[in-house]
Amino acid sequence: MPPWGAVRGFGEFMGDQALTQEQLELIAEWVEGGAPEGDPALLPPVPDFQKTPPAAPAATEIALDGFMRLKAPLTLAGIRPKHVGDGASLMVIAERPDGSIQPLLWLYNFRNRFAHAYFYANGLRLEPGTRIEVSPPEAGTVALLLGRRK
Repeated sequence: MPPWGAVRGFGEFMGDQALTQEQLELIAEWVEGGAPEGDPALLPPVPDFQKTPPAAPAATEIALDGFMRLKAPLTLAGIRPKHVGDGASLMVIAERPDGSIQPLLWLYNFRNRFAHAYFYANGLRLEPGTRIEVSPPEAGTVALLLGRRK
């Protein structure tokens, strides 16, 4: 399984390959049980890992280093790590004008060799006055990908 990078629960992304909590518990129980090998006849077919990843949308890109406050509405198609160091962890959140918090992306123990854009399953509409923030600010820069996937 290729590393996904984003922490589950911070945004609903297309192609999310992160393990669910149930899958993690199943693996932990298997390991605690001595990791017995199963019946090879019951193995599922080998998946095709050569599938082409979804093409990036034609989107405008805005670099975010620290924070910004939106002056106009926008639709966020995704987020791409731009300048993030190996091993860094960062969160990107949006604080809406009503004070509610919208988690956008959480990268934990980031690895540049596995860097890719994280596209939302649906475009995320953010209204004027929304404050978008990278925390901690010294962890790096991300690119906000604007527009909608077609």
